[in-house]
Amino acid sequence: MPKLKTKKTVAKRFKLTKTGKVKRSKAYKSHILTKKTSKRKRKLRRGAITDKTNVKAIKMVLHN
Repeated sequence: MPKLKTKKTVAKRFKLTKTGKVKRSKAYKSHILTKKTSKRKRKLRRGAITDKTNVKAIKMVLHN
């Protein structure tokens, strides 16, 4: 059976940490920023860890 290719769209959105957790960026940071407070925009800059319910599926298409 041939090797499975990595889904490039997923690879751009998620990164794996050393411990195997899946890191993602937060949503709602691309437009309509004038009505959002500075505090809210600052918190959106930080990364987040993906919920454990989605980790298996993400790792499968990342092939790591």
